Amino acid sequence: MHPTDPPTRREDRADAIRLRPVGPDELPALFEIQTDPESNHMAGTKPRTREAFFAAWERNLADPGVNARVIEIDDERGGGFKVVGSISRFPADGHDAVGYWIARAHWGRGIASRALLMFLSEERRRPLHATAARTNAPSHRILEKCGFWCVGYRMGEETERFVAREIAEFVLE
Repeated sequence: MHPTDPPTRREDRADAIRLRPVGPDELPALFEIQTDPESNHMAGTKPRTREAFFAAWERNLADPGVNARVIEIDDERGGGFKVVGSISRFPADGHDAVGYWIARAHWGRGIASRALLMFLSEERRRPLHATAARTNAPSHRILEKCGFWCVGYRMGEETERFVAREIAEFVLE
């Protein structure tokens, strides 16, 4: 590094982010991450109760059609790696879909983009589909940066998990 170069942020290092299979030990941290009101508002989702969250992940972990990874970053205080989110491939509406969730404290640091690129190099199934609330511009940028194309919009209905909202649909061939 040259003395006039800007300092490198820890999360900019290739080895500062890692993906590994989700296991039961990560579920409490992932549960807390998904309860954030601002994250849910941006995604157009409703946080799950503890019981519903753990039941859903129990099904995910037992389903061979789900490839779930925890996203970890190097703890800046030297405490090893810490969980900051998850990313997975799962069946949805007859397609292979991908989704991710990053703790709000780590938004805007490029973690989601790098984690998605890492995941796509590991997960070779194509096409992959993704959705994002039409108003979630950061997620649109992440998906497009990683090679997804927006193929249209539709209205999403209110469900136990989602609020009614307009949804952007993306595909990676």
